[in-house]
Amino acid sequence: MINSSYNFASLYEQYKILVYNVALNYLQNTEDAEEITQDVFVQLHQSLSTFKNESTLKTWIYKITINKCLYFIKHKNSKKRFFIFGKKSNNESEMQNISNFEHPGILLENKEKAAILFGVINELSENQKTAFILSKLDGMSNPEISEIMEVSISSVESLIFRAKGTLKEKLSKKFTDYRKNK
Repeated sequence: MINSSYNFASLYEQYKILVYNVALNYLQNTEDAEEITQDVFVQLHQSLSTFKNESTLKTWIYKITINKCLYFIKHKNSKKRFFIFGKKSNNESEMQNISNFEHPGILLENKEKAAILFGVINELSENQKTAFILSKLDGMSNPEISEIMEVSISSVESLIFRAKGTLKEKLSKKFTDYRKNK
């Protein structure tokens, strides 16, 4: 059971930026990241009493956030596929591309290049993407990533290595094409 010294308001203050940033790294859209942040804290509020201290609270919050992001992406992608096969929507914008790339940390002149980078990151397998984001964007250590992803440290190292190789290959081609079109 969770230590009674945790109260929801202090957890929210301590972890809201972390949750929002993880969601933003996954979704590259401020509105979607805000929605995920809200969903994470609703779930935390509802299940805080069931936390068993088997991992750190931070690790548990990371897991919830990542799972919410992955579910969100899958749900949004399935809506787009369903739309292609005949579902009509009153709101065309809800069927647009998953990432319209609204990342406030990127300077305007770099948005186009950053959109290409995040587009390629989004093409990685789920595990490679998670390991890469946690390592390179959130600055977590391999043991921390191992605990969050529930895989061995050597698996984390392998996932990051393969992600970097895939990114290097795909980005090389994308930026060559990008330069040709400029």
